[in-house]
Amino acid sequence: MAINLFDDKSWLTLRPLTFTRPVADLRVGILTIAEKWGKHLDVAFGFQTEDYLSKKYSVIQAELFINGAICPDTELLEAIANLKDGQVLHAADVVIAYKSSATLQYSEAMSKLERVAYLYGFVKIDYPEQIFGFNDIELQKDFALLTKGKTSAKLSSTNTILGDNIFVEEGATAECSTFNTLQGPIYLGKNSQVWEGCHIRGSFALCHDSQVKMGAKIYGKTTIGPFSRVGGEINNAMIWGYSSKGHEGYLGNSVLGQWCNIGADSNNSNLKNNYAEVRLWDYDKETFRKTGLQFCGLIMADHAKCAINTMFNTGTVAGVSANVFGAGFPRNFIPDFSWGGSHGFDVYALDKMLETTEKVYERRDTALDEIERGIITHIFEITKQYRHF
Repeated sequence: MAINLFDDKSWLTLRPLTFTRPVADLRVGILTIAEKWGKHLDVAFGFQTEDYLSKKYSVIQAELFINGAICPDTELLEAIANLKDGQVLHAADVVIAYKSSATLQYSEAMSKLERVAYLYGFVKIDYPEQIFGFNDIELQKDFALLTKGKTSAKLSSTNTILGDNIFVEEGATAECSTFNTLQGPIYLGKNSQVWEGCHIRGSFALCHDSQVKMGAKIYGKTTIGPFSRVGGEINNAMIWGYSSKGHEGYLGNSVLGQWCNIGADSNNSNLKNNYAEVRLWDYDKETFRKTGLQFCGLIMADHAKCAINTMFNTGTVAGVSANVFGAGFPRNFIPDFSWGGSHGFDVYALDKMLETTEKVYERRDTALDEIERGIITHIFEITKQYRHF
């Protein structure tokens, strides 16, 4: 058995985070959405996504298709298991899943297949701010999934642990730090490290091969993805992987993509001075969208970076490969492949960006292959309309 995870219109509303991936490759909780379905169903998975992404995220032979923006739970898994060939599971106009031996796009499922209504609630990721908004719920679900039937490794006696809701994978280490699990679970992935003097409060996940540097203060509802390094103060944030926020400075109610770097003493605001509702840039409308949130910080897409002492306003969106530096607050929307700051922006030339990216990949023993170059080049072209310098 195998599944394909399809993108619906949420791929559009989740930009710029989805410029570089299908929706199901978003990490929320501990795992990506695709990994959640794969582990729950014990199946291989593929992706039905944008053409330019399909060489990296390919479709596979399967008869079961699941909405890549929807996170699994017990009721959903049961309902999908009961689907018969030729049926589509839906909630109002949302296609949740369909089973078909004929080749169909998700947009055809409601008109060509027998409808089965789903009457329960579920977690669906439609907007970037929902990633940190749902992170606590999904982290706790993933914690239960990953630790079921397993025995935790032991941490050094130099640490202080409040409560017992902690799981330590093989090779994870920590020294002289405090872990408070009374408000939520703490998960330390394989070969992860918590250096001396850190204070961490659950819910929290440190994925494999990542480090928390000395003296860090990390509050709940936070996930640090694989091969990342963090320090300073972090609250209710998602860092997907291969990214660094290694120094002092505050990151809160935020999402950082892959291959991002936050310079020393950089901070983001997550609350407006007048306590007003935060708005975020909407790529479809080319204007700012109301989020309904009072707390909302930085949304930073893959390959974006900022220099030391950067200040991000409440509700800032930084596009793919935005490079921010200089004094003062930059604008709340920093277009993809921008180079500059509050003093103004220029285009970050594609050849220069690829040259830097190749060096960044090499530092992590990873190659920037032609598929990845092709994706980056395509994003550079399709985002030109947003660079009004």
